[in-house]
Amino acid sequence: MRILVVGASKGTGALAVRAALARGHEVTAFARHPERLVMEDARLARRSGDFHDTAAVRLAVPGHDAVIVTASATSLRAFEEDPNYFSRGTALVVEAMRTAGVRRLVVLSAFGVGETRPLVGFLMGKLMMSWLLKVPFEDHARQEALVRESKLDWVIARPTRLTNRPAHGRFRRTAALERVPSSISRADVAAFLVEACESEVLVGKAIQLGG
Repeated sequence: MRILVVGASKGTGALAVRAALARGHEVTAFARHPERLVMEDARLARRSGDFHDTAAVRLAVPGHDAVIVTASATSLRAFEEDPNYFSRGTALVVEAMRTAGVRRLVVLSAFGVGETRPLVGFLMGKLMMSWLLKVPFEDHARQEALVRESKLDWVIARPTRLTNRPAHGRFRRTAALERVPSSISRADVAAFLVEACESEVLVGKAIQLGG
């Protein structure tokens, strides 16, 4: 399988690149600075481009079997300048996928978005999501709506708080509206994102991740 990872230079995106290569896939790492991705593999291609650049996204998507979107702003200030950071870029990816005939779309969202909002604790719900992280969470909701309406073979991943712990593979995943452990390693999330590219069972589902 050929997988395009959007937002691949660091964090969960970089780990998704590594996980996809480990599972035998060919990977294109798309980012503004793909040279920051510190790994070498004959099956890895780097493509420089902006998540919000229509032409760059249109050029990157064709020829792939699946697209993973992990792109995120580097600071909360960026959301003040562009409160539609997630949704605007994801809309370009969806359009490019439709044009190129690429079907599988896997998007990294967050636990607490949409119908999972009542499942978060008081502190996270009131202090973080209603104040500090209000704008990005609202845009994740717009992003998810775009994905659901895309008519693509989509999977939405909603992890709880991300950590830098190593992957251990034993985490809770569920499409049911129920609580999951309050944190999960980026490496485990990355492995799930790659699995979501491969699995038919997960298509059309938003999956809560924790552990």
